Formats: sequence, structure tokens, C-alpha cells
Amino acid sequence: MSRAQMRRDARAARVKVHWISLIAVLLALTAALAIQGYTHQLTSTDEDSRPAGDRASAVAEDPTGEPILDTRDGVDTAAPKDGSLALTFDDGPDPVWTPRILDVLEAHGVHATFFLVGTAAAEHPDIVRRIIAEGHEIGTHTLTHADLAGAPDWRTDIEFDGAQSAVAGAGGITTSLFRPPYSSTPGALDKGTWDVVEDAGARGYLSVLSTLDSRDWERPGVDEIVANSTPPDEQGQILLMHDGGGNRSETVAALERLLPELQQRGITVTTVGASADLAGTVRATTPVEQFRGTVFVSTLWVSAAVVALIGIGLVIAGIVMVVRAILVVVLAAHHRRLAKQRAKRRPWIYDGLVSVIVPAHNEAAGIEAAVRSIAASRHPVEIIVVDDGSADDTAAIVEALRLPQVTLIRQANGGKPSALNTGIAAAHGELIVMVDGDTVFEEDTVARLIQPFEDSAVGAVSGNTKVANRGGVLGAWQHIEYVVGFNLDRRLFDVAECMPTVPGAIGAFRRSALKRVGGVSDETLAEDTDLTMALCRDGWRVVYQEDARAWTEAPATLGALWKQRYRWCYGTLQAMWKHRGAMRQKGQAGKLGRRGLTYLLVLQVLLPLFAPLVDVFAIYGLFFLDPMRVLAVWLGFLAIQLGMAVYAFRMDGESLKPLWTLPLQQVVYRQLMYLVVIQSVFTAIAGNRLRWHRMKRYGSLRVPPATANAG
Repeated sequence: MSRAQMRRDARAARVKVHWISLIAVLLALTAALAIQGYTHQLTSTDEDSRPAGDRASAVAEDPTGEPILDTRDGVDTAAPKDGSLALTFDDGPDPVWTPRILDVLEAHGVHATFFLVGTAAAEHPDIVRRIIAEGHEIGTHTLTHADLAGAPDWRTDIEFDGAQSAVAGAGGITTSLFRPPYSSTPGALDKGTWDVVEDAGARGYLSVLSTLDSRDWERPGVDEIVANSTPPDEQGQILLMHDGGGNRSETVAALERLLPELQQRGITVTTVGASADLAGTVRATTPVEQFRGTVFVSTLWVSAAVVALIGIGLVIAGIVMVVRAILVVVLAAHHRRLAKQRAKRRPWIYDGLVSVIVPAHNEAAGIEAAVRSIAASRHPVEIIVVDDGSADDTAAIVEALRLPQVTLIRQANGGKPSALNTGIAAAHGELIVMVDGDTVFEEDTVARLIQPFEDSAVGAVSGNTKVANRGGVLGAWQHIEYVVGFNLDRRLFDVAECMPTVPGAIGAFRRSALKRVGGVSDETLAEDTDLTMALCRDGWRVVYQEDARAWTEAPATLGALWKQRYRWCYGTLQAMWKHRGAMRQKGQAGKLGRRGLTYLLVLQVLLPLFAPLVDVFAIYGLFFLDPMRVLAVWLGFLAIQLGMAVYAFRMDGESLKPLWTLPLQQVVYRQLMYLVVIQSVFTAIAGNRLRWHRMKRYGSLRVPPATANAG
């Protein structure tokens, strides 16, 4: 195998690692969101009891009517001893009410049984440990307080195993006591709950119902809770109360009154196990159980942290997007007012020669239209076409035009920067226009483009690039991006004096400025961005001339678009890194660094990197949150994008018809651009050197009608 092949294989392997890493991150995020969604958004403890008639008629599976059901081997039942009351609490632990209840129990020397919801136990392990340390008994109440009657097997497994793992991880114990959610007394036992009881027995659990329901979950008032909780006689009872699931202030107050009254009557208030002489209901975990429990609790904590961080990130991203929209619109409006004021003044008359450099490599499909359109310019120009080692008929086509103001230079393939520098060296004009070989000019483009050079502080001017082949959905998407993204941003950069890019499709430069920065560098793949930043750092102003229009051929396939944008993005990252020192400089360089580079970093790097997480979170919201609210937020952001698009299109005098594709652009095209950024960042971090990706030409360019007969 050759070294070249080995290098190609190595690059391919690194690319695969990039995408594998991204997929792994998204899968981990999806898992975290799924865990968080299941364990929290599906949890409900608002109503813990139901009347018997809510689901089905009662069944007589428990002929004795006793509240403790052992279905591990047949059906055995048990009940608290006479003169005793098993005090039980469901739905905790709660960070507010469980500690207060524990304080009351400690003050009266009473122990109780706490049936814990697994998710709450995992969230508050310190409270679980306090319950155990103070001698209370633990039972499980499923993982998410799920109604298991009729639940599929997979969910039943998760609810039982998850609850036990949470208790093990939080408290270092396992328990065989279980209380089905939405159950109450044996008389209310229905067919669905009985099936749950039998399943619990098959898993090794004792199911504990209640004989007295305080109905504190209804918050009926302290007096009624005390009345509902008071045994009518000396028969043993199991009292159902709640330490979680809502405001339990009435429960705390009722306990303060109830416990002394029961003690005065000689009733022993204790745990379920002690009241019914049940042994071995709670034991310490084995090392394996402890490890599993710790991993489970840690997983819940990590998923909660991930969701919280994403939530914070969403808020920040939303704020940034809104601020950016306001900032862009306000500054674009200001730029437009300044442009109108300049238009009212007498145009600057420049009687010098303007040199137009056209670097061309295999541009046979569009070079004739490009050169003819430039030759038809109203302002006198010399056109220098630098054929950079083309393998097609590019040079022959240019020669065949026989245009007197056109000079053709042939050179071995050295890359676009080399071709541009060759053209600069051969140019005679003080003002130099650089244009891609897939771009056509209007007859007034050059005259308008050079107007800002009236100000001697201006070193470069960006024109307004338009998509020529805007037919079809992909063309419409790129047309929208050029009008809304690129040109609105350039208006902002102009006002803020931090223009980072004069596009290769249309840009004008002062020769003296180019000479001071050493011409066009080949150190990055975005030579236009690199050159612009170098000019800013050298103290030159770079401005935007919106009425100087050039029409360029955009990629016609997703593959071609990917290659183009990958090169652009990677080259921009290279240029940002190369000119990072501008962050510490003063003057024009400092404006580029602190304004321009910061804007690019936040809006074109960090937000796209975060965007896939936003989309995954949106899908999560549709399943686990309020889908209407999620849809409303998405439509709100779409409305902002649409508002900016309408504003930008009106400002550029464009038809609004292509905007019908905007919603689809947000779903499809936007994702592609985000993946481009992710791939570019991974490539840059890995230290790979990306090669130049040349775009396929389609020959869709046409000379503007007013200039078609020039030459």
C-alpha cells in the first residue's frame, strides 16, 4: 500500500471517528432525555387513592379483608395486632415535608413505614438515609408512581426494579414491602390491582394496603384528617398518609394532634413490620445490589443534570437569537438610511483604471458569461483572466472572445490565492476587483462597487452576491440564505466596522492595501476571509455596497453544497484562529476581534454545535412535555425568521415567493448547515488539513440582458 493511500485511509478513519462521536453524543443525549422524560414527566402523585368503582368492581380475592397480602406462594394475609396502628406515608421523600414529618415522629418517639417513590428517593438520598438512621421502615411505591394495572410487562419491570435500585443506591438497603399506587383498603381491591398484587408476590414482595385512609391528599382540613385517621376501636389498623405529592402542611399539623391522642388511648403507633410481627422485610444490600443501585441513582442524577444544562442552554440560545434578530434589523435599517443619504449625493467620479481579476480553473461552463458581463461594464475596466492550470477549454474560450480589454495569463495549477496574486502583479489599476469565474456582473456593478473608495480609509468593499440558479427548493433555500443571512449580516458588520469577509464572488480592493498585507495568503481555505481580516488588522475599513450586485452559480446538489460549505466553514475557522490576536488589539483590528470574531464564534460556531441538541430536546418535548407549548415556541422562532426574511427581501427588492420554502428550510437545510459546522470543527480539532473542494459548474449563468451584446 502506498503512503498516499495510507494517508487517505487515515483521513477517512478520522472522519468516521467524527461522525461516530457525534452519533454517540446524540444517542447519550437521547438516552438521558428518555430517562428524564420517563422518570419525571410520567410521574404523578396528585391523587394516591381511588374509590373502588373507578376502574372495576371489587373482587373477593382477599376473603379475610386483611391489608397485608403475601402472594409469593399461594395467598397468605396478615393484619396489625389489636391495639396497634401501623403509620404509613406514601409518595416521598419530599425535601420540604418529609423532614418536618420526621421531626414530629422523633418528638413523639414514633416509628413509621415510608413507601418511597423511586425517583424521589434517587433525588433525595440524604432524606432516605435519615429515615433509615432514625429507625423507620422502608417500602417501595414503584419508580414513578405508575398505575401498574394493565401496564405492559416492560413498564412493570422498570417500575419494580427501578424503585428497588433507587432505594438500594440511596439508602443501602433492599425491602420486600410494596404498596401499589392508587390503592387503598382491601374493600376497594379491584381486579386490576389484584393482578398487580399477584405480580408483586411473584417478584418477592408483600403488598401492603391500608385500613384507614386519612385522605390528606384531598387537603380537607386538619380536623377532617384527624377524624379520618382515628381508629374507631382497638382493632389493629394501617393508616395511609402522605409525605410527598404536594403541600402536606395539613398532614404535619394533623400528626401533631393525632399522635398524642392515640398515645393517650394506649394505641401503639409503629411500623408495618412491627405491628404485624413481620421479620426480614428490610435488609442491607449485597455489594452487587449496592453497585447496581449506585449506578442507577447516578444515571438519574446525570440525566437530570444534562436536561437542566440543556434547558439553560435553550434559554441562552433563545436570548441570543432574539437579540441577534433585533440587532441585525436595527443596524440594517441604519445602514439603509446611510446608503440612501449617500445615493442622494453626486456620485464619486473615479477616472482611473479598474482592474478586474478572474481566477479560473476548469471554468469552461461559465467563463464566457462572466467575462462578457464584466467587459460590458460602464466604467472602464481591464480584465485579467488567470487560467490556473485548467484541464478543460477555459483558456480557449477566453481567447476566442477576442475582447480588447481582456488579458489571458496561463499558469500551472497553484490554487486560487496564487492565481489572484498573479493577477494583482499584472494589474495596472489602483482599484482591483476580484471575481469568481462562476459570477456575472450587471453593467453598473463596477461603478457602484468602487464608490466607497472616495473615503481614503476604505481598503476593501464587499458587493451584494445574488444566487442566479434559484429555481427549485435547494436554489430557493440558498437564495434565502444569501439575502437574509449573508447580506443582512454584512450590513451589520459595516455599521459595526468589523467586516470579516469580502466574498470571492465580488469584492474590490485598494492596491496599496493589498500590498501592505502581502497580497492573498494561501494559509487557509477561505482566502477571502483571511484577506479581509488581514486588511482590518492593518487598520483599513471594509464596507458593504448593497447596490453593487453580482450573480453567482450556487451548488445544484446537496453533495456539492456540502463540499462548498465544508470548505467555507473550515477556512473561516482557520482564519479566525489565525487572526485571534485581533481580540487584544486596538483600533480597527480590535473592532474586528471583539465584535466580528465574537459574532462569528457565537452565531456561526457555538450555536450550530448546540443546535442538534435543541432539535433532540424539541422531539423530547413533543413526547414528554406539553406538545402545544413546544409547537408554539417553534412557531415563535419561525415567525422571527420569517419576519427577518421579509424585511431582508423587501430591503433587497426581492420577490417574497421563495419564502414559502422557509419552514422546510428550518427543518432540512438548517440541519445540513449545522452538520457542516460540526464536521469542520471536528476536522480542525483533529488537526487535519482539508483539501480544496471544487464545485461542479452547470453552465446556468447568463449575461444580463443589458450587456449581452457587449464586445
